[in-house]
Amino acid sequence: MSKLNSTRKESAAFDSMRLAGGSGMKAARQDAYGLLRRAVLACLLWEDLAYESGDSGNIAALIPRVEPELVAGLAIEARLEQKLRHVPLFLASEMLKHPGHRVLVADVLEAVITRADMITDFVAIYWKEGKKPLPAQAKKGLARAFNRFSEYELAKYGRNAPIKLRDVMFLVHPVPGPGKEELFRKIANRTLDIPDTWEVALSKHGNKPEVWARLIGENKLGALAFLRNLRNMKEAGTDHHFIRKGFEQVRSQMLLPLNFLTARENAPEFEREIETLMAKTYASLPKLPGYTVFVVDVSGSMGSGISGKSRFSRQQVASAMAILAVNQCEKIDVFATAGSDARRVHATEKIPYPETGFGLREQLQEKTHRLGGGGIFTRQALEYLRNQLTTQPDRIIVFSDSQDCDSKSRLPEPFGKHNYIVDVSAHKRGINYQGVWTAEVSGWSEHFLTYIASVEGTANAFEDSNDIAVV
Repeated sequence: MSKLNSTRKESAAFDSMRLAGGSGMKAARQDAYGLLRRAVLACLLWEDLAYESGDSGNIAALIPRVEPELVAGLAIEARLEQKLRHVPLFLASEMLKHPGHRVLVADVLEAVITRADMITDFVAIYWKEGKKPLPAQAKKGLARAFNRFSEYELAKYGRNAPIKLRDVMFLVHPVPGPGKEELFRKIANRTLDIPDTWEVALSKHGNKPEVWARLIGENKLGALAFLRNLRNMKEAGTDHHFIRKGFEQVRSQMLLPLNFLTARENAPEFEREIETLMAKTYASLPKLPGYTVFVVDVSGSMGSGISGKSRFSRQQVASAMAILAVNQCEKIDVFATAGSDARRVHATEKIPYPETGFGLREQLQEKTHRLGGGGIFTRQALEYLRNQLTTQPDRIIVFSDSQDCDSKSRLPEPFGKHNYIVDVSAHKRGINYQGVWTAEVSGWSEHFLTYIASVEGTANAFEDSNDIAVV
C-alpha cells in the first residue's frame, strides 16, 4: 500500500472543490487525462446529476489538453469495454475541432460504431450546434462503418430517426464492399426490406405466446430486448420451454451488470435463469485471489438516480457491481456503511452471510433501512473495519459515489494491500487522494475487475466454483 506522506502540502493533492455538494472532504487533484477519463467512463451526456450540470462542456474543454492518442483510446474503451453509446461519438465529434486529434477520427469512428444507428447518431451530435459540412476524417470513418452492417441491421436502425441513413450515405459516399452493391442501392432507393423485429411483430399481432415463440425460435431478439420483455412473455403465457431456449442462445456480451439486476427486479420468477446468464456472460473475467473486503455505500445520496432521466439509482448500480465482484473473489467479507449527518458519525455493519447472487441486493437494501441514510464517512468506516478484522485484506474495494462527508482535515487510511474506490457517480471530481488509494475506478461496467487484476498483476489463481468462502 502507498504510504500517506504527512509532509505533502494539501495543495499538491487536493482541488479547491469539496465533495458532498460542497460540505465534505476536498476533492482529489488530477491531471487533464485523469479528469477526462473520469468524466467519460461514467458519463450520460446532457443529463443532470445531483450536484452539477450534466452538460458536455467539461469533456469538451479537457480534450485539447490531452494527447490525441489517449483521447482516441479512451473513446474506444468507452464503447467496447464500458459499453457507452453516445459519449464515444461525442469524443470523436470534439476531436474534429483540434488538428492534432482530427487525424485519428476515422479510425475511432470505425472502431466505436457497432450499431447501424450510431452512424446517424454521430451526425446528429456533430450537428447539435448547427448543420455544417462533415470533415474528411468523419466521412472516411462513417463510410467504412456502412460496410459492416447487414440489410436487417440497416433497416432496423435506420427507419425513424430525423437524420436517415440514406442522407448520411449521400454525404459520405461509401464504396460498397464485396456483395454490398445491391444493399447500398436499396438504401439509396428506400427499398430496404421491412425488418422482422419484435416491435414490428407485436405491432402486427399483439402480445401473444406464438409471437414470442417464433421470435425466440428464429433468434430475432437481442439480449437487452429479451431481458426487457420477460414480463411480456410471462403475461402472454409463453411456454417456459421457449423462454429457456432464449436464455441459452442470447448473445449477452454487451450487457452491463445493471441490466441483469433490472431484469431480475422486473421478472423475479426467472431469477435463476438470469443469474445463470449473468455468470455465463462474465465467465472470462479475472478471478481475484486471496481475501477481499467490500464496503458498499448505502447512504442517502446513493438513492439518487445516476442521471436526471435514468430510472436506475446509484444504489442499484453499486449492488449490481458488488454481486458480480463477490462471484469473482476467493474469500470475502461484505460491509454496508452510511451514517448520521447531524452527529457526523458513521454507521457500518457487516453482512454476516453474504449471498452470492441477487440475494445480496436484498441484504444491502435491508442495511440501507438500518444505517440511517446519512452520508458515507469513509475514514471512520475504515477505522471501524481495522478494529473488526483480524487479517489484513489483500484488497479493500469501496463502492460509493464520491460524496465523502467525513472530516475536512483527516484523510481516510485504507489498510489493505491494495485499496480501491469504485465510483458509480459522474461528478466532476473524485476521491482518489494521492498516496492513499491504489486507484479510483470510474464507471459501472464489469471491467473494473479487469482493471484491478491488471494493477495487481494477478491471473485466475483459484478454480471456478459456486462456493465463495466468507472469512
